[in-house]
Amino acid sequence: MSNFVILSDSCADFDLAMAAKIGVEELLPLTCVLEADGSRTQYADNGKLDYGAFYNALRKGGTSTTSQVNVERFSETFTRLLAQGKDILYIGFSSGLSGTVNAARIAQEDVIEKFPERKIMIVDSLCASLGQGLLIYHATQLKKQGKTMEEIAAWLEENKLHLCHWFTVDDLQFLKRGGRVSGAAAAVGTMLSIKPVMHVDNEGHLIPMEKVRGRRQSLDALVAHMEKTAINPQEQTIFISHGDCMEDAQYVAHQVKAKMNVKDVYIHYVGPVIGSHSGPGTVALFFLGSQR
Repeated sequence: MSNFVILSDSCADFDLAMAAKIGVEELLPLTCVLEADGSRTQYADNGKLDYGAFYNALRKGGTSTTSQVNVERFSETFTRLLAQGKDILYIGFSSGLSGTVNAARIAQEDVIEKFPERKIMIVDSLCASLGQGLLIYHATQLKKQGKTMEEIAAWLEENKLHLCHWFTVDDLQFLKRGGRVSGAAAAVGTMLSIKPVMHVDNEGHLIPMEKVRGRRQSLDALVAHMEKTAINPQEQTIFISHGDCMEDAQYVAHQVKAKMNVKDVYIHYVGPVIGSHSGPGTVALFFLGSQR
């Protein structure tokens, strides 16, 4: 069996300890630039950011812009690992939301010629946040079972469109900035406490699906969607991410445990790159289902 490592990027939104525990070799960082209180700070999204401070800055009117992992960073990482005699399985942030996977493919073409005996396999997860993280989690479990890199990549391609993402946000202004809702819709929705329920579609894009009135109803809607499509939830580990609103994430976790008796739940923050676009108060639920 080949000696291979599993790589991803920071948009998988793992806690670094969790990534190390399950066997992710490295999470390549996307970049976030926060402008708040008259200052401009650039962060490598490496899991070391003070999430609470970041979201508080956004709440106070700060703005944040993001950028993908560049080709040079991928080339350096791929070269280092290949030179160590390791093959690489890279599971990347959705191509529907970022050019990061494309940068990885360009680097792959540049680097692999120097190491003809080695392999790099790239999987476009078509996932975001802990949806991408959950797909990676399954890949690491398959590796622990002795599956080859090729077998794991095939499983990912066959199953990634069963990785369900259901999101809601608390502040429509962040979706307005990203062009997800119009200014008028954001103004009216804010006034009437309308909360969007969204998912990531089969092309890896974030798509509004319905509107509900009130925060609690939007959280319940996430659980209702899981009830409709989850495959054997009592056997699943599910992931929940949040934009600095742990109590709401815990509420969703309690509901899925009570209603579906899920095996285990992992909760972590929405990282700053995705959080820049979704804002404080985002809650997202991820699981395997019959369809996205």
